[in-house]
Parts: sequence; C-alpha cells; structure tokens
Amino acid sequence: MPGTILIVEDDPDIADSVAYSLRREGYEVDTAYDGAAGVRAGLELHPDLVILDLMLPGLSGFGVFRELRKRSATPVIMLTARASESDRVAGLELGADDYITKPFSMRELLARVKAQ
Repeated sequence: MPGTILIVEDDPDIADSVAYSLRREGYEVDTAYDGAAGVRAGLELHPDLVILDLMLPGLSGFGVFRELRKRSATPVIMLTARASESDRVAGLELGADDYITKPFSMRELLARVKAQ
C-alpha cells in the first residue's frame, strides 16, 4: 500500500518530475526545496520515505540526514549528482537505505522506492 514520501530537492524540475511519477503510483508526496525545510517537513510530516538530494542550499543533505536520523528511522534514498565512489560509500556508511546518482532512470527510482 503506497504511503507518504517527502522529496527534499532544490531543483524544481527534478522535484516536480519525481513527485508526478510517485503520485501516479498512488503515493502522497510532499516537497521541500532546502535543507532546513527538509528537516522541518521530515519531523512534522513523519513520511514513510524520504528522497534526499545532498547538494542543498543552507543545510546540506548530509546535515538533513543526520538531523532526521537523530529522531527517526524513516528510510532515506539519497538522490544526488555526487557520484564518486567516496560519496556513495559515505552516504551508505552514514546509514542511507539507498543511493542513486543523477542522471537517473525514473523506472529504477520507482523500483527502489517500492523496495523500501
């Protein structure tokens, strides 16, 4: 049964595209466009999953992740242009549930969301 997903992404085109695809799959979707708003939304909305960009204005995605993890075990998929092996390993070692690099396949993202 689809749940609620929070997208924390500063690029409106990417956020809108992902949100549209998720809604078509039956998910409720909320969006935050910077790090501070992402933390607030994550703590107030209690989503079932967070899709998190790492390069955000203000508080970085890693900072958002740390703040959310202090108070929640909500699964997090990092969706980012930071594609180096060290970035992927850092995200996964920090505790991310999945890590997808941009550009990405929407079909693959949807499959990974369903897997969570």
